[in-house]
Amino acid sequence: MTPLILLAAEKESAEVTDWAARIGWVVGLALFVALVYWLMREGWKWRGTLQGDLPELHSAPDEPGPARLSMSGRYHGSTTAGQWLDRIVAHGLGTRSRAELTLTDAGLDVVRPGAQDFFIPARALRGARLDKGIAGKVLTEGGLLVVTWEHGERLIDSGFRSDHAAEHTEWADTLNSMTENHRTEGAER
Repeated sequence: MTPLILLAAEKESAEVTDWAARIGWVVGLALFVALVYWLMREGWKWRGTLQGDLPELHSAPDEPGPARLSMSGRYHGSTTAGQWLDRIVAHGLGTRSRAELTLTDAGLDVVRPGAQDFFIPARALRGARLDKGIAGKVLTEGGLLVVTWEHGERLIDSGFRSDHAAEHTEWADTLNSMTENHRTEGAER
């Protein structure tokens, strides 16, 4: 027999799959993925514990007044103001969700199906801007409405994206004029 035929005969009789080794690798990989997921979850919970000094969120007043603006879209999260990667997770502020925003003279009402609603009183609003990213969400330039507000001793940036991005400019202008009016009223007192 020629060496080529001998080599072919050896190949035919070789075991195709070592099932014990394959199952071992699959189980090992599954355990590794579960460990990574568990560590991420514990980190998220630990971040919430560290942010436990944040007071409870406000709820909307019974009579907020007529709506100046309304918008439907997505809530992308909240961060410490000026630090777009320092996500705030306490009180559900880290949960992304659909959102319905209503701006009145009393403040900004954020209704989130499946997540905790919150209200930002007009006196707590500090401004708004168009930006491109917040807490792991990066969009095109001006694709995100970021509202800066004060809660407790902390300044917070919250990111929203409207279903109709053309609304962002009007929202930013209106919120900035509201905050300017509140600053001048506070200075007159």
